[in-house]
Amino acid sequence: MLKVALLGAGRIAHVHARHIHDHPDTILYSVSDIYEDAAKTLAEKYSARVLTADDAIVDPEVDVVLVATSTDTHANFSLQAARAGKAIFCEKPIDLNIERVKACVSEIKQLGVPFMIGFNRRFDPNHAHLNRALRAGEIGELEHLQISSRDPSPLPDDYLLVSGGMFRDMTIHDFDMARFQLGEEPVSVSVTAAALVSPTVKEAGDVDTAVITLQTASGKIAVINNSRRSGYGYDQRIEAHGQKGCLSVHNVPTTTLVKITEEFGAQAQKPLHFFLERYQEAFSEQWKAFVAALKENRPVPTNADDGLKALLLAEAAVESFKTKKVVSISL
Repeated sequence: MLKVALLGAGRIAHVHARHIHDHPDTILYSVSDIYEDAAKTLAEKYSARVLTADDAIVDPEVDVVLVATSTDTHANFSLQAARAGKAIFCEKPIDLNIERVKACVSEIKQLGVPFMIGFNRRFDPNHAHLNRALRAGEIGELEHLQISSRDPSPLPDDYLLVSGGMFRDMTIHDFDMARFQLGEEPVSVSVTAAALVSPTVKEAGDVDTAVITLQTASGKIAVINNSRRSGYGYDQRIEAHGQKGCLSVHNVPTTTLVKITEEFGAQAQKPLHFFLERYQEAFSEQWKAFVAALKENRPVPTNADDGLKALLLAEAAVESFKTKKVVSISL
């Protein structure tokens, strides 16, 4: 049984706590948060103890440290845990500063502890099925990948202003998905973007609407469409076009009911509202994959390099937006 110290007691920590509790090989050992009442509430739900983050990390009973705190603490807590010899699961991103991420990844590699970054979308059954079909050559060589990712509505201004910007906060998941599905690394990034949704975003010099084009050395193209506002739910679609045909993943509706009438025609249901609903199964499968890797002593499926490379693509996107040029990148 792996004992898990959960750092953080916010929304995403509650998701992780449930999956830790539900897995037969893990137990929620402790919860840590700067807001003690939040930590107590979550800990009591799963009969865990409340510890400070520092105490939890060095506790000899702890096997795994799960970092689900604010972004600016991810790197420090991950390094503390690595130095204590713990296996680590860290929510994305490792940090918003690329040099800090490089230093963190380098030290974690030197210490040799398991480190998994939380790119949950790879573990969604639909996206995983698409990946298996691509790797099996079901449409021949992939030529063009189209990823649409639109939030239902803008997040609160106080979050947006500290998020690191859309490319580092939101698109980073799409950069990872593009790498996952392309099967080779992008070598160029080109961005067209604007702030069309939120005045706060525009005043901060960020964007909320974007089209990002990635291209690999072999010529494969991935196009990512992003918006902070869809107006109809969480829009998450992928289309892969290849030599022999097309593969696509559609939105998951609230239910599969379709109403057909003479007056209104065919009416389907809207997509699930947001990521907690859409990727509920992905979060569960992600934790299962992490635990299986630990128990079987094999590499974790999404590692520190994956976190670094997605952030490097985000940095290239920021540069492309600012310079209005295609940015070359080596991953």
